Amino acid sequence: MMNSEELLKITIMGRDFNISCPEQERAEILLAAEFLEKRIQEIREEGKIMDSDRIVIAAALGIAHELLVLRQSSGFDIEDFKRRIVLIREKLNNVLIKK
Repeated sequence: MMNSEELLKITIMGRDFNISCPEQERAEILLAAEFLEKRIQEIREEGKIMDSDRIVIAAALGIAHELLVLRQSSGFDIEDFKRRIVLIREKLNNVLIKK
């Protein structure tokens, strides 16, 4: 029996991490890593927090808060939201590759 999990390399704050994930979750994990990295950069640019650990915690806390607020919203389907993000990303990649 073949293992459906494989290692995915992501980079957060200049550090590489190997994440074990199923193939079907690969796109979402990459998207999540990009989203986290963007949030980290925004917090860094504000200049209010200097310590790297605190920056990551602030970013993760902000993202977790947003997720909880979205989950509490009536009619929100997280799976549909993830599918839409993946489709938008694929369309953007196709457009950028053609240029």
